[in-house]
Amino acid sequence: MTRDVAALAAELMDMAAADHQSSVYANSDDPAEQLAWRRLTARHGDRLNEIMDEYGWPTTQMVGEEAARAAWLIAQHADRQLDVQRRAFQLMQQAASAGSVSPRELAFLHDRTLVNEGRKQIYGTQIAGVKDGAPIPWPCAEPERMDELRAEVGIEPFDEYVAKFSMT
Repeated sequence: MTRDVAALAAELMDMAAADHQSSVYANSDDPAEQLAWRRLTARHGDRLNEIMDEYGWPTTQMVGEEAARAAWLIAQHADRQLDVQRRAFQLMQQAASAGSVSPRELAFLHDRTLVNEGRKQIYGTQIAGVKDGAPIPWPCAEPERMDELRAEVGIEPFDEYVAKFSMT
């Protein structure tokens, strides 16, 4: 790993750590905390866009597994920057066809991007909210094939997935 790429990997991991620390504010009742979360994710989305300009998608082969996952997390949370999410998805899709990106992470970003576009998701990875203690997913394009499609990309069955979010 060259010095530039090592610095990039460290930067991505620092960004993911800041994201993780601040994510508790994403759904806060305090508008100031929500604003802090939005500003952080916007800054990170802008920086990821610059990274994609310079390096393309930061794959595991380029920056290591932890930093590549950090880049994916940053793209996932760029919800108010649909152009960044779409671009990240396209670059990840190209890298996935070369075996350089996790199909699971690609599926999560695909669903996230579709939901942010107001479209139906494919894999059922995005939860709209919780009602009576039960997770409510965003609408899915083919709900009858969802578990089959999830299995193809290494995601557990939907019922197991939503059990993680259950408040009952």
